Amino acid sequence: MRYILYEFYPIIPEIFIISSSCILLIYGVFFSLSKGNPLLTKNLGFLTLHVAIMSFFISFYQEAYFITIWKSSMISDYFTQDIKYIIILFFIFWTYLTFLYNSFEKINSFEYWILILLSLSAILLITQANDLLFIYLVIELQSLVSYILASFKRTSEFSTEAGLKYFVLGAFSSALLLFGISLIYSLTGLTNLSDLSKFFTGIIIGDIVLTLGIFSGLILILVALLFKLSAAPFHMWAPDVYEGSPTSITAFFSIMPKLPILSLLYRFLVFSFHDFIIIWYSVILLVVFLSILVGTLSAFSQRKWKRFFSYSSITHVGFFLLAMLLGDNESISNSILYVLIYLITMLGIFSIVLSIRFFNYHYHYQTRYLEDVNSLAKVSPTISIMFSIILFSMAGVPPLAGFFAKFFVLLSALQSGAVGIAIFIVLMSCIACFYYIQIIKTMYFNTYVQWSILYPIGKTNALVLSISFIFLFLLFYDLEFLSIITRQVSLAFLN
Repeated sequence: MRYILYEFYPIIPEIFIISSSCILLIYGVFFSLSKGNPLLTKNLGFLTLHVAIMSFFISFYQEAYFITIWKSSMISDYFTQDIKYIIILFFIFWTYLTFLYNSFEKINSFEYWILILLSLSAILLITQANDLLFIYLVIELQSLVSYILASFKRTSEFSTEAGLKYFVLGAFSSALLLFGISLIYSLTGLTNLSDLSKFFTGIIIGDIVLTLGIFSGLILILVALLFKLSAAPFHMWAPDVYEGSPTSITAFFSIMPKLPILSLLYRFLVFSFHDFIIIWYSVILLVVFLSILVGTLSAFSQRKWKRFFSYSSITHVGFFLLAMLLGDNESISNSILYVLIYLITMLGIFSIVLSIRFFNYHYHYQTRYLEDVNSLAKVSPTISIMFSIILFSMAGVPPLAGFFAKFFVLLSALQSGAVGIAIFIVLMSCIACFYYIQIIKTMYFNTYVQWSILYPIGKTNALVLSISFIFLFLLFYDLEFLSIITRQVSLAFLN
């Protein structure tokens, strides 16, 4: 009995979430109608929020130990516990943010919330994965749920197209991941990341076949993980999927999967394949260059919000990866700091985008185009000011939080000797400021295209927006607070 409890102790939050999703599924089946029940969907939404809050408290009060379970395919330590706190906390804010949108868009299928809980459980399991086969299984679980969520609007051809494209390209990515795992296993006989770390420590490979096989397997797995992170040149799915998905799901894709995949990259590259840093250092450096170049230049030609933010997220992924080049405590801490500020920024951005809804000529519509914010400052000065501050933070204007995030990442790049890429990033950041300022110009200086009535922002969206705005605007008063948290998380990983 004690052994069974030991084996399942680290994943009690995940067990609670999966069990709750099964109970909510039974509840939804018994009380659902064929055409959808708005009251049932709203009720399930609040129950999902309660499940997330309870799982956060379960995880928070769960004592953290260094434990490997299920034949060392999963690992639990202080690093995974801290990452789980952050993921569940952002999931709570995202859930709270999307209630009003789902009500307006009539997303009345109760399965929506069941799929969201399953995706959350898969994301939490990704952070604890310590075996290549287990990594493949949990990534596939999260991906399969994402394919369904992307195409959840069955009456929209754009949503169907997004789900289909995501499925086809995601299947190709999964094939690369499985092929890379098979190469590593066939040459070493190992799939566990801890065993691979011991096997490769100080190894000198003389056989050319073995060398090429391990390098090929490493590159294939790395490409598959970078695809999930939507880093260039493996970003081709992101703009179309972000555009076709419901806006709440676009926010989910922008916020939730980033940190677990990044933590998995830390464990895979820095922990297991650190002796091959010559290989993956060059790959990561090339991906950083392409991500920032493609993301920055492609954003100029975008006219729709979701495509614009998809390319913006590609640029930010370049910053995530840049801090990994050193692979030490300082660089991992700076990378996590950047991710946290990025996630908070995305919460603020989507709380505004989900709230900008107009009423005109007896119908209401949600904003889709950048030009929809024409003269928004005259209609809603408060939202315009908050939106401007958040955009300035994304551009890296001091003394906002985005400036410090980029500053520390560039400092890590300079410490690793990547002076050329650091100068290139500074130049591209200056160019990126143009389209952020152009949105602010549209809000304050453009004239009305048509007279429309702006819906008042909901209480839930206003709360999330206020928290995000206060954090981004006032972080410089106590920057050490967040730096201490990220430093503790990075120390937990390296120890």
